[in-house]
Amino acid sequence: MSQRFHKTAVASQHISGAGIRSMAIISNQARSMINFRGPLIRAMAAQGVRVYALAPDFDAQSEQAIAKLGAKPVRYSLDRAGMRPFRDLLDMLRLARLLRRLKPDASFGYFIKPVIYGSLAAWLAGVPHRFAMVAGLGYVFIPPAGKERLNRRLLRGIVSGLYRIAFGRCERVFFQNDDDLGHFVSRGHLAEKKALNVHGTGVYLDQYAYAPLPSGDTPPIFLLVARLLQEKGVYEFVDAARLVKSRYPDARFVLLGGLDDNPGSLTQDTVLSWVQEGVVEWPGAVADVRPWLTASSVFVLPSWREGLPRSTTEALATGRAIVTTDVPGCRDTVEEGVNGFLVPVRDPEALADAMIRFIEQPTLCVTMGRESRHMAEERFDVHKINRHILTAMGIATDREGV
Repeated sequence: MSQRFHKTAVASQHISGAGIRSMAIISNQARSMINFRGPLIRAMAAQGVRVYALAPDFDAQSEQAIAKLGAKPVRYSLDRAGMRPFRDLLDMLRLARLLRRLKPDASFGYFIKPVIYGSLAAWLAGVPHRFAMVAGLGYVFIPPAGKERLNRRLLRGIVSGLYRIAFGRCERVFFQNDDDLGHFVSRGHLAEKKALNVHGTGVYLDQYAYAPLPSGDTPPIFLLVARLLQEKGVYEFVDAARLVKSRYPDARFVLLGGLDDNPGSLTQDTVLSWVQEGVVEWPGAVADVRPWLTASSVFVLPSWREGLPRSTTEALATGRAIVTTDVPGCRDTVEEGVNGFLVPVRDPEALADAMIRFIEQPTLCVTMGRESRHMAEERFDVHKINRHILTAMGIATDREGV
């Protein structure tokens, strides 16, 4: 069914977006706009589009970084993590007023609140063209580890209804995998002709160049790069590390990422207890993951669900074999037995078994790593993905360089 959705969306990708000379990109975090939408902003600016970058938390450093990308930073009010209806409604009306003042030709929201309230605000403000990206279904749609509480089910129903209203005001909604696209189309929340899978954010293949593996006499290093959230599979990674180290004590496990204000975030005390135990190393969040990818042997992401993980595509480009879960988003980055292994979600034993295969058959790191680089070149080149998005918006064509 997902393949049918994808084919239909591609066939109808050219829409009446010609004439877009200004774009308001709406995010819930300045840092994410720089890290995840920076290449798209630069591509839009290169097409002569005036880009307004809207985020609630700009500081002097992030404003400067956005300006270097070719966009104008604009602050707006948004409660990023909370669910307070009256505050959200007030913020949406304020955003509509701001958009009326900016008068962009188009809007583009991503993350739950910018997609919902940003799209509705743009509609209220009379913005002619409205686009959105669902870069993963997020916390509210991921089944919890234990019994699901009633309030979470109710919240999911409310969010689904709001998505449906917002999607109805959008010309095109972009997705990063067919599973998420199919979720909304099959439930009638989104017209199939509006949906388009663009296969992730993309990666700069020259910035994340293929790197040879560390020398064979060093212990294997298994690397997880993620925000320290329960749904990223951090507990499973740690449990699997204990199992592997019981047989191969020299193996190293590096957990790269910072704490978060998300409801599923781990505590610092928990992570430090693992470090003290000697099961993982925790450098925290780093500005540049490339040295850590280069030093690693295998990239691991035991996430419960993703849009399409940028961290994994960066590992693919670096030439690292992948171990990840057989769930939406993650499964799109692995061809089983070719460039890595897929394991069941929330299964530390299966995760440990997959990692042990690389210890006992170290040549797999080399052969699968080469296949990963090939996959990155074929599927996840940021220039190809940005051209796909801008073509769907009517800003560029498939024949133009982006």
